[in-house]
Amino acid sequence: MTALLALKDTLLDSVKEVFESMVFMSLSEVEGQAPDAGDLALLGTITFTGSLEGCLTICCGQRCAQTIAANMLCMESLDELADEDTVDAIGEIANMVMGSVKTRLQDEITDITISIPSVVQGRHLSNRLSEGMVQAVVNATLADEHHASFSLLHRESGTGSGGNG
Repeated sequence: MTALLALKDTLLDSVKEVFESMVFMSLSEVEGQAPDAGDLALLGTITFTGSLEGCLTICCGQRCAQTIAANMLCMESLDELADEDTVDAIGEIANMVMGSVKTRLQDEITDITISIPSVVQGRHLSNRLSEGMVQAVVNATLADEHHASFSLLHRESGTGSGGNG
């Protein structure tokens, strides 16, 4: 369990770094305060392979995603945003957080390859653990009003046929 806690800390540090430096939003971890699964939400995913394989996800409600996008693009009003801007912003957040995680792990895990991010929009979005996977989750409040969930699903490769995560 110590390795899982270390990955959760790595994920939390990476998320905080990205949100403070690129999104200009305060972020604090909260227990069990994930976005409402029934609300319209965006789920950004980026997969990784190597000695550690799996995927990193960010899930947040539509309004939270729009606020993230507006902050990243230095826009005053959410009304100025196109839907594509919001989707692109969530994909870029997944990419930046995974890049930060990779940098933090590079001394221990040198062979992580990262995919391009993908984003889906819908209701009741979630990810599921497959066999042999473990999950580190950070639920966060952004700017004291929005909720997002970040997760790092992973398994160490070399234990089986090396399938995709």
